[in-house]
Amino acid sequence: MTSPAPSPETPRCFHCGDALPAGADYPITLRGEIKPACCRGCQAVAQVIIDSGNADYYRLRTDFPATAEAALEELKKLELYDLPEVQAGFVKAEGEVREASLILEGIVCAACVWLNERHLRQLPGVISADINFSTRRARVRWDEGRVKLSQILKAVQEIGYLAHPFDTSRQEELYRKERNTAIRRLAIAGLGMMQVMMYAIPVYLAEEGTMTPDILQLMRIAGMVLTTPVVFYSAWPFFQGAARDLAVRRLGMDVPVALGVAVAYAASVWAVLSRSGEVYFDSVTMFVFFLLTGRFLEMSARKRSAEAAESLIKLIPAAAVRLPHYPADRTEETVAAVKLNPGDHILVGPGESFPADGRVVEGASTADESLLTGESTPLAKQQGQAVIGGSLNLDSPLVVQVEKVGADTVLSGIVRLLDRALAEKPRLALAADRVAHWFVLVVLLISAGVAMAWYAIDPSRALWITVSVLVVTCPCALALATPAALTVALGRLTRLGLLSTRGHALETLARATDFVFDKTGTLTTGRFRLLQTETVRGDAASALAIAAALEQGATHPVASAIREAAGAAALQAEELNYLPGQGVQGRVAGRTYRLGAPVYAAPGHELPASLNGSVIALADEAGPLAWFELGDELRPQAPALVAQLKALGLRLRLYSGDRPENVARMGRTLGIEDARGGMLPADKLAAVRELQEQGAIVAMTGDGVNDAPVLAQAQVSIAVDQGAEAAQAAADMVLLSNELARLADGVRLARKTQVIIRQNLLWSVLYNVIAIPAAALGYVSPWLAGIGMSMSSLLVVLNAMRLNRV
Repeated sequence: MTSPAPSPETPRCFHCGDALPAGADYPITLRGEIKPACCRGCQAVAQVIIDSGNADYYRLRTDFPATAEAALEELKKLELYDLPEVQAGFVKAEGEVREASLILEGIVCAACVWLNERHLRQLPGVISADINFSTRRARVRWDEGRVKLSQILKAVQEIGYLAHPFDTSRQEELYRKERNTAIRRLAIAGLGMMQVMMYAIPVYLAEEGTMTPDILQLMRIAGMVLTTPVVFYSAWPFFQGAARDLAVRRLGMDVPVALGVAVAYAASVWAVLSRSGEVYFDSVTMFVFFLLTGRFLEMSARKRSAEAAESLIKLIPAAAVRLPHYPADRTEETVAAVKLNPGDHILVGPGESFPADGRVVEGASTADESLLTGESTPLAKQQGQAVIGGSLNLDSPLVVQVEKVGADTVLSGIVRLLDRALAEKPRLALAADRVAHWFVLVVLLISAGVAMAWYAIDPSRALWITVSVLVVTCPCALALATPAALTVALGRLTRLGLLSTRGHALETLARATDFVFDKTGTLTTGRFRLLQTETVRGDAASALAIAAALEQGATHPVASAIREAAGAAALQAEELNYLPGQGVQGRVAGRTYRLGAPVYAAPGHELPASLNGSVIALADEAGPLAWFELGDELRPQAPALVAQLKALGLRLRLYSGDRPENVARMGRTLGIEDARGGMLPADKLAAVRELQEQGAIVAMTGDGVNDAPVLAQAQVSIAVDQGAEAAQAAADMVLLSNELARLADGVRLARKTQVIIRQNLLWSVLYNVIAIPAAALGYVSPWLAGIGMSMSSLLVVLNAMRLNRV
């Protein structure tokens, strides 16, 4: 994919880095200068990049991309990706807006990420483009009416990269290549270190005068020859990283390391050539080896820390058993899961994963949804019940009718939200990045001061002490371990069934002082039942039929209870007008009715004394027709949740639109003193704002459309899974299962994450406060500095992984 390292003797193509063929005449004009290209393809690609205003790419890049010619055949196939049946597997459609997860090949540095994001965002119709450098995944949103997916893929290829729909096998291949390269660099460094030591140790052990100058020079030359591949191959990533950081005008942790390696190697080579001075080949090879060892272990640890999030993508099986003629006959055919369509019937055996979201049409079994929702116990699945793609069928075969496939499935939605959370850096991580930048600058200034001081005190020790100071510094806890802790914590939260959808959610949840609950569907099951009907005019059956017609299509639990009690729909409503938190108005059989809270539907009328539960009214222009009393059950885990949150020192509040007496009764049952009923969405919003003005950090939990405004107002908001999509869209976290206790687990994990981050920061400060002065005073050799830095970096990553046990 990338060209070999350029040689100053060989003319090379400005764009791709290949050797220029004889007679090649394809000039590229960049800021008035003529650059050579090896072929017309590279000339055209470079012109696209320059003409689109992205010429800075050539200043920022640290490696060469693939040529355009390699992608010409692929370009011809890209229009296939515009077909709806092809997009069904990986594109999420919301009206004209499309969103896809792509994997990019050819990304080698931050400059590549910068170029691709900038190039894509300049395309008319592209709404957003975000690339994760670690996973090579790009999430792109576009307006289908203005740009096609094939045009986006072509745009990527025009600047020398390859883009494909994301699939786990291709990502694993990239990881494998990266790991193999790291092992090769480590092996070269290890062998070089051992061989160099074979020549260095006799020099150390020989008594003065026992080794002739020629033998000593031979030993030094051998050390130089063996160290050269270690510096120019094994340590090459440090030089690349430093060049990349300097090109974008920032100071990363590779800068002092590359400087230390380069200075020690160059001084040693000069000592060999001039036959004077000390050589440090043993130290150079040792700290390169130890640094690479540390980074390899750290890379492995980071891979494991991200596995929780990435493993979700792998839950969908590759193949499915389809029953194309069901129920006429049960002929089976094995097809790729991505080729399933809504309406297909599939057979899922025991021990197999469901390949798509669907509904059971034959059989009875149990399903393990723990990896998706954190639900700890298997759930019974019978005819008519929904199953989630990626969950596991446990007991017996089921015939399932497919309802949602590809990007529309529950699993895809979870992955999208998790991607968004991982892409957004919380405030602490952003601050850490800024501090790390200045930290390295301070270290460089200290190193310069140390070099001058030791040159004045003892010039023979000035070099290796300066190298030790450069290498021993470790800004890793600031630049790496903080996001590592957040990544592990988000993965752990997902396994618990509490999905974080925003980068700041975990940090804010740890600082929350007040937990505000909605009542219906949050602390209660949300499964209302109609307990009794009190008619004022007409009969109960007619009132129920009208009420069911008004609630047609509504998602609120009360609407479901009304429709269930009414049975099969016999009436149709029109001109429906919903008022969140109050009720609905519409016309049925030519007459206008209102259904909802008594103060909305039948203002000024007294409720019958016989009704004690949650009551809604059905009324027309002449007044109330009927009162409906509905009952809801407290969730079994609600008392335990309240007790746990109180034990964590949180103040609890219950704000509901239900009747005040019902809310007060539930508050007494649970031990929540601030329990207020009859609240409209605006009332909840005002109450939360009042808490915030008093200094409270509010965590709001709700489920309905009427909760969306107050969820948006709270510093951190949590929607339960059964809630409306509007509530989930406004929420920072989503509880995927019915296990309310996970909220308390989430608070504990969030607080533990803050503790881990503080420990990492404290360790970073202590390590550098001790190590830098020790190195400056000459107590730390360069190879020992390499071990210290590597182990410091590894320690904070391993510390972050302790969050997996919370």
